Amino acid sequence: MYPKGTLMPRSSRHPASRSVTVIFLGLAAAICPVIACTAAIAETAVAPEKNPPGDIPDTQAFVTYQGSGYTLKVPEGWARTDAGTNVSFASKLDGLSVTLTDLATAPSLDWAKQTYVPQMVAKGRAVEVTKINVDKRLAGDTIKIAYTLNSDPNPVTNKQIRLEANRYLFFKAGKLAELDLYAPLGADNVDQWQLMSQSFAWR
Repeated sequence: MYPKGTLMPRSSRHPASRSVTVIFLGLAAAICPVIACTAAIAETAVAPEKNPPGDIPDTQAFVTYQGSGYTLKVPEGWARTDAGTNVSFASKLDGLSVTLTDLATAPSLDWAKQTYVPQMVAKGRAVEVTKINVDKRLAGDTIKIAYTLNSDPNPVTNKQIRLEANRYLFFKAGKLAELDLYAPLGADNVDQWQLMSQSFAWR
């Protein structure tokens, strides 16, 4: 289904990772969360849609989701899939996921570039990282990874969509939360992604 052929937790290796070729640095209800799949398949990036669907409506309502140790605003009505402490929400070609893992120390930008991103690229579907930087969110400084990837093949048509995604790495007291937001490449979700990423809060 859609997508996310992108990553798996570290335990199952959901939070996607890949081996960098990059400039550098993936849910759905019946699918493998873009950030939560295990598919170490070497692929070629598919061509982006010319008029990609996937814009989240400006009228979209958001509700607060109570996760395992955190809260997050998510689009009301999106299909939810739980996998232990990990969760994903999806609607058509758009989605988001949160993966929780243990991490001894706070992630640094150098660690992300040298260790995390290469693993993410290696395990994803034609993952290409376009930008990685430290980003300020209300929950504190995070590492933000902007990237593109192929979706999982549609189970009926086998078609794949080129996706764009932002991943935010939030850390507190030995816990790493990986928040992924994705949509077809070229969709305009800047404001909605800003709202959701800013809403993440530890509790």
